[in-house]
Amino acid sequence: MQSNHWGGSLEIATTEDDNRSHNLYDSDRASINDYYDHSNRSLDQTQQSWLLGPPEKKKKKYVDLGCIICSKKALKYSFYAMVMLLLVIGLPTIVVKFWPKHKPRPIPQDDYTFALHKALRFFNAQKSGKLPKSNGIPWRGNSGLQDGSTLTDVKGGLVGGYYDAGDNIKFHFPMSFAMTMLSWSVIEYEHKYRAIGEYDNITELIKWGTDYLLRTFNSSATRIDKIYSQVGGALNNSRTPDDHYCWQRPEDMNYERPVQTATQGPDLAAEMAAALAAASIVFRDNAEYSRKLVKGAETVFHFGRDEEKRTSYCRGNQYIEPFYNSTNYFDEVMWGSAWLYYATGNKTYISLATDPRISKNTKAPFMIPDLSVLSWDNKLPAAMLLLTRMRIFLNPGYPYEEMLSNYHNYTGLNMCSYLQRFRVFNFTKGGLIQLNHGRGQPLQYVVNAAFLASLFVDYMNATGVPGWYCGPNFIPLEDLRSFATSQVNYILGTNPMKMSYIVGYGNKFPRHVHHRGASIPTGKTKYSCTGGWRWRDTKNPNPHNITGAMVGGPDKFDKFKDSRSNFSYTEPTLAGNAGLVAALVSLTGSGGYGVDKNAIFSGVPPLYPMSPPPPPPWKP
Repeated sequence: MQSNHWGGSLEIATTEDDNRSHNLYDSDRASINDYYDHSNRSLDQTQQSWLLGPPEKKKKKYVDLGCIICSKKALKYSFYAMVMLLLVIGLPTIVVKFWPKHKPRPIPQDDYTFALHKALRFFNAQKSGKLPKSNGIPWRGNSGLQDGSTLTDVKGGLVGGYYDAGDNIKFHFPMSFAMTMLSWSVIEYEHKYRAIGEYDNITELIKWGTDYLLRTFNSSATRIDKIYSQVGGALNNSRTPDDHYCWQRPEDMNYERPVQTATQGPDLAAEMAAALAAASIVFRDNAEYSRKLVKGAETVFHFGRDEEKRTSYCRGNQYIEPFYNSTNYFDEVMWGSAWLYYATGNKTYISLATDPRISKNTKAPFMIPDLSVLSWDNKLPAAMLLLTRMRIFLNPGYPYEEMLSNYHNYTGLNMCSYLQRFRVFNFTKGGLIQLNHGRGQPLQYVVNAAFLASLFVDYMNATGVPGWYCGPNFIPLEDLRSFATSQVNYILGTNPMKMSYIVGYGNKFPRHVHHRGASIPTGKTKYSCTGGWRWRDTKNPNPHNITGAMVGGPDKFDKFKDSRSNFSYTEPTLAGNAGLVAALVSLTGSGGYGVDKNAIFSGVPPLYPMSPPPPPPWKP
């Protein structure tokens, strides 16, 4: 008999035993239940599972939503998900929509930016033609609406453009230079103009000028035989009504305004080409207008390259030569061809700009000090800096490297000449460089030099070069930047006269500006040609401040006469103010620092240096 681990014997029960068990169960059900309850309590969970089987599963609860039936648990999770979605997406949206809006903090503006805002307003005061309502100069109105009206080949005449200075003449040579300078400053410092809120304004000013220049020749043609070079004019010592003899507001002009025509003129043509080509880069996002500018630039440049038309535009013209005489045209050819290369990528233009014959004819290799002075007449230092830019950033190599390297060296020497320690130019006791040797209206040359110096520093900084050599002397870039800032600071008021030479800037500035429109009160009274002399000769301040105008400037002793009759002190010019704008935007830190390295090259295709020609065969 094997033992039974469960208790009792392993024998099979008999029928009698079974009946007895059944009767026992029936006779005392309660005691048996107590027995089983006691037995169950003494079993562990495993044993109970053997006896009771698997536990009963809980039934899922469902919710009837009418169209669908879903589990209560799923409905709960869906609700929680929707709440979380609201918190993550909806709440921020509500906060952004209803939270009080704050304008972004404006960029801090320095003195150069304040002066720049004002300097740009001068161009609105100089506009000719039908003025837009947004012009912003309340004492100016429509004028010159009959300019060029007798010309049969110009639809609408020569309406528009800018008056040159304190008179009412439109000189197209310096006007073109002014537009080139403004465009150059935008190409290099667009980010600054945008940051200070002046980008739309200055591009509108440029377009006002280039729209007019396109009307001065047949810009839709590929070949032309003339350019209209000037509207209005005066003869020296004239006693008949003209733009110098008369003292009238441009709105009241009633004398004859002759149009000058140039049937040759490589200087005027190349400068106009430079203005249009540079502007085409400014307006590169306006493809149609940019193409129009490029076409006009190429047409007028081709006119100037005609070998049979190489006489200066002003030669022998008594209305132009005494005022804006061009002394050489090869500097304009280099300048214009450089801009056309940047605008078109056509290698013909860069080949011309780097032609050794052009360089020789500009007299660049001779390093004549006066040729380092940028002006409406001399573009050589600007052209060489513009081409140095190409070497610094593109490094095109052969066949341009030799001439570009020369231009780079000449540019470095030009910068050396601006530094007082080398005594190339005199300085006043107050610190103003005398780039025109003490003659009148010095500031227009000073601001151009400050712009070139500041731009050269930015080019070098962009490539991580800390300075350059003037002979054996290493010059850190800070020295050249200090020159630029010192000259502009002098103009803004750091000078012995303790005055600003920009109208409307600072507390003390010229009040007797030599300017017809600003010196004559507006109103119903129109003053005749000689009737306006009373306003020319009065000792009273001008009734209108021509805000932003940079006047001619002080003499070589730092003295300034605020006299309307002395134009060398108090007359502003279009070209001078363009240089001022360029210098100010180059120095301001309100919109950041540095130049836009790539914008000017937007039209230049990738450059792959050519292999130099093989050496000549060896001969024993």
